Amino acid sequence: MTLILLYVVVLILVAVVLFGLASALFGRGEQLPPLPQDTTATKLPASGLTGADVDAVKFAQVFRGYKTSEVDWVLDRLGQELDSLRGELAAVRAAHERHDDTEHEREHPAHAKLSDAEEDS
Repeated sequence: MTLILLYVVVLILVAVVLFGLASALFGRGEQLPPLPQDTTATKLPASGLTGADVDAVKFAQVFRGYKTSEVDWVLDRLGQELDSLRGELAAVRAAHERHDDTEHEREHPAHAKLSDAEEDS
């Protein structure tokens, strides 16, 4: 009977030690409070986004992967930045084309007059 009691005591001690180790390694099951709505711990610069900024982005992993709200936020920001850059690029290209047309008219005034006459007829 003493041998069985000794086995039970050792088994309980082993269980307590394993539980203590697991608690120390994985925490006590406490959860952090959720972030306020429409905020994230993920950081990106307010403007002037570069490839290095995108490479430096780290998403918090949750039980089944990344937090979709953070991924969506970053993708939205990248989309806005790309749209802005594309708009600026289109404006620069349009200005460059107008500049080229003006230069061409200055170099070849007879050709410009001929083109205008063809458009009128």
